[in-house]
Amino acid sequence: MSAILTMHKTRILRKVLRFLARWRILWIILLASLLLSGCVQYQASINFDSPNHGEIVQHIKLSDRLMTFSGDSATEWLNSIERRARKLDGKVKRVSSEELTVTIPFNNGAELVSKFNEFFHPTAKTNTAVTQSSELPVVQSQLDLNQNNFIFLLRNRLVYELDLRSLSLISTNGNVLVNPTEILDLEFRLNTPWGARSVETDENAISPEIVEKQLVWRLLPGELNHLEAIFWLPNPLGIGGFIIILFVASGIYLRYRFMPDPTTQVAQSLTPESKTT
Repeated sequence: MSAILTMHKTRILRKVLRFLARWRILWIILLASLLLSGCVQYQASINFDSPNHGEIVQHIKLSDRLMTFSGDSATEWLNSIERRARKLDGKVKRVSSEELTVTIPFNNGAELVSKFNEFFHPTAKTNTAVTQSSELPVVQSQLDLNQNNFIFLLRNRLVYELDLRSLSLISTNGNVLVNPTEILDLEFRLNTPWGARSVETDENAISPEIVEKQLVWRLLPGELNHLEAIFWLPNPLGIGGFIIILFVASGIYLRYRFMPDPTTQVAQSLTPESKTT
């Protein structure tokens, strides 16, 4: 009887082991999601001080648990960000081994687009080297800025396409097993002097929050993200040209309003009466 019970328990144990072996990947993912919850805090910002000056700011903070699990890859990723920032005349503030802040200045809209796209989407050679060394997923992004001159004002339309489907982590049959938002906290901010208005006509558009006149988008890992906004800036060339025209017109007005007309003085000097005297 004891032998039969032992054989029965052995069969049950084997079934349990086979079940655990079959779903071991799922258990590993669930365990990782619990241990690495909120392990990456990533914030990218575009700050316009004026039409002729602004900054691209990127703040990254990695948790100690992530550094413990994948310290070499994470360190190489931070180092690559630092190298790219310095290449674009940016400044890097290394708060700690897990946290840094990058600031890249720009002087106009065209320079913003050029530097932003080069920083977030480096050349194929650099991108391949980083990917091979750190085994990090490649994220595709494209920033566009269209500016229209309305003499005194510049109308700006910013469009940012961000493909984060490579951050969907591990999936099966098209279903994500772990929600990447539990691990990644991604944010994009737009800060302009007069505020901005979000445009949400695209099917992949996400709605921002308004925080102190800033538009704040919470990015969705594992999905396509479409960010679009319209904002206005003063046009220094138009305003400067108007001031010059106003100054010249005021000078002409004052000249003929309060001072005698020189043509009248010449005519008077040529009359017979003036010659007789």
